[in-house]
Amino acid sequence: MSELSVKHLLGIKYITKEDIDLIFQTADNFKEVINRPIKKVPSLRDITIANLFFENSTRTKLSFELAEKRLSADVINFSAAASSVKKGETLIDTVNNILSMKVDMVVMRHPNPGAGVFLSKHINASIVNAGDGAHEHPTQALLDSYSIRERLGDVGGKNVVIVGDILHSRVALSNIYALKLQGANVKVCGPKTLMPKYIESLGVEVELNLRKALEWCDVANMLRVQNERMDISYFPSTREYTQQYGVDKALLNSLDKEIVIMHPGPINRGVEITSDVADSDQAIILNQVENGVAVRMAVLYLLASKIKQ
Repeated sequence: MSELSVKHLLGIKYITKEDIDLIFQTADNFKEVINRPIKKVPSLRDITIANLFFENSTRTKLSFELAEKRLSADVINFSAAASSVKKGETLIDTVNNILSMKVDMVVMRHPNPGAGVFLSKHINASIVNAGDGAHEHPTQALLDSYSIRERLGDVGGKNVVIVGDILHSRVALSNIYALKLQGANVKVCGPKTLMPKYIESLGVEVELNLRKALEWCDVANMLRVQNERMDISYFPSTREYTQQYGVDKALLNSLDKEIVIMHPGPINRGVEITSDVADSDQAIILNQVENGVAVRMAVLYLLASKIKQ
């Protein structure tokens, strides 16, 4: 298979295992490119990409910009986080203004779940969802799976636990879809108050005991507690959360095997993981950042080749 089955990347739930394999093969090639002295390729020289961020983002935005520039695309950055663009109508107005500048692709982060799907029905450009509310964050899940594949050789058959604030996490949902699609076994671990009601319907087990979860897994993906999305208190205190669900080096060393530690960033050091874990050989957090550029290059390149047809 040499092309994606979709015109947009709106979420992992809309793509196939073959799509993921193709993205990873393409990312392998781009990873080799970004480790060269000259890191640019002219692949998207005639493509214009608009980055629309209706929510604050540092790492995802930088990663996409870097990916676009490495591919020689023309880039327009639109940051609406500070403006009052909240309603569906204004979203379309904003995008139509940008499309009238002849934009081929839109990379969008938006606080409303389904904003990308809504947009894809109204405009012709290819849409990449860079996070929609607490719903999906497909490129993060892809780079996470790619990083597991790089470290452990394959995602299929691996035991992966996602630890922390599952309820507010788009990373968790996209990861569950992506890992299950590739044949991994998935558990989630965290306080009961941070588990969505529907979680078991996704085919994942809930484990409330962190130590048991770590003894079971090959990979632990540690999520941060999303205080900015919480309108009420879901656990007594950060200190209590850390005592129950934080990972330190002593805990890792007490396991009878070595597990891989991941984190989508930004890390709350000393809350979900301590600095000695974040900076240890077991952590692949910086690999995730590097792989994020290669995976996003692959997604943009593959979607652009569908535009050119």
